[in-house]
Amino acid sequence: YVAAVYEHESILSPTPAALVERRSALELMGRNLDVYEQQVLAAARQGAQIIVFPEDGIHGFNFTRSSIYPYLDFVPHSPSGKWNPCREPYLFNDTEVVQRLSCMALKNKIFVVANLGTKQPCERSDPRCPPDGRYQFNTNVALAADGTLLATYRKHNLYFEYAFDTPPEPDYTFFDTPFAGKFGMFTCFDILFFEPAVNLIRQYNLKQIVYPTAWMNQLPLLSAVEFQQAFATAFNVNILAANIHHPTLGMTGSGIYTPIKSFIYHNMESYGGKLIIAEIPVITTDYKTNLEKTPGRVSEKGKEQSPPSFYAEMMYDNFTFVPVWGEKGELQVCANTLCCYLNYRRAVLTDELYALGVFDGLHTVHGTYYVQACALVKCGGLSFSTCGQEVTDATALIDFQLWGNMSTPYIFPLLLTSGITLDFADHMGWKNNHYFLSKNRTSSGLLTAALYGRWYEKD
Repeated sequence: YVAAVYEHESILSPTPAALVERRSALELMGRNLDVYEQQVLAAARQGAQIIVFPEDGIHGFNFTRSSIYPYLDFVPHSPSGKWNPCREPYLFNDTEVVQRLSCMALKNKIFVVANLGTKQPCERSDPRCPPDGRYQFNTNVALAADGTLLATYRKHNLYFEYAFDTPPEPDYTFFDTPFAGKFGMFTCFDILFFEPAVNLIRQYNLKQIVYPTAWMNQLPLLSAVEFQQAFATAFNVNILAANIHHPTLGMTGSGIYTPIKSFIYHNMESYGGKLIIAEIPVITTDYKTNLEKTPGRVSEKGKEQSPPSFYAEMMYDNFTFVPVWGEKGELQVCANTLCCYLNYRRAVLTDELYALGVFDGLHTVHGTYYVQACALVKCGGLSFSTCGQEVTDATALIDFQLWGNMSTPYIFPLLLTSGITLDFADHMGWKNNHYFLSKNRTSSGLLTAALYGRWYEKD
């Protein structure tokens, strides 16, 4: 099927904390919706059957609970697929935004997925009802090609979003399409947690995901395109990921991903939006089988002459590293119960320092979640203290086999190359209770090769 995602540079309110009338909120959102309208038309003309827009794209961000209120639409939760906002605008009050989205879908005969703020009045008798008598949700909507409201999803894992409430129960949201079957739906930070993202995929055996996000890149392990691809690979799904474009805030990185191929956009230099359109296969079977031809050797030698280990901060976590010296070698580094191993060979020795790092513990900055990671990274400079820094360019071509005795089945394979481009492993999978990732010769200089494990039970 043909899919589109749009990385949108939102027109933002200069004063998001100020209280405004609904009329001026609609005026600002209307300017963003005008851009959406052009992009839906462009995508439909190029044959796209579905288009996905980013999180916060219509209203922007940095609101307070009360200042966002005029920007919120009323959207009935768990729609029955009976309401067509474009054709029946009079059914509910405050539905101007969802009406416009519905009309875009209808006019262009294309499925539209977008993110907006919604409100829902609640009863004083509801113990969770906020003092102002309403819930405010960060919501995705999916509209069919005839404009019908098919599904809503309320973001569960909020990322410092004080304007919004967490829904009382996780939403497990998916919708059906004639061209690719069921699509699951979740938002941004949700991708790092079991609920509802992983549970949704497993429970309903979903193979296509739509994913609005407003993601601030964090190298070396959590840049948007890097993790989006790893998620598609780990769960054997297609992902249509639309990110916001605000380079000054470190926000870029959208794409259309299959488990074995990607069409991405990552641009920290220029301004303006970007439409990505790609034709991708509907996944029906598992790709996993062809990934499990892993090389059979887990070598135990090479520990005698291991170089000195050192500590450095990476991703706000205290990693234990060993330097990757010389043109070839075998290394091991351990922390808690996790040991990481690396066999490597470099074609040419460059004056770049690489290190193999391990972390097995609770990550506590900007969210709390348990990580088990084995990571081969390029350091920022030549001193040990630069390992873990954000690096975007590299020249070293390294053949490697990386493995670790991970305690969780949820491993995200990261492979990032110079200029924030993606590469794909030759082999990966489980063997003898170790997870492997191997690659002969990356397409360009290696930035990160990592096994990013999420041990959800220990969050």
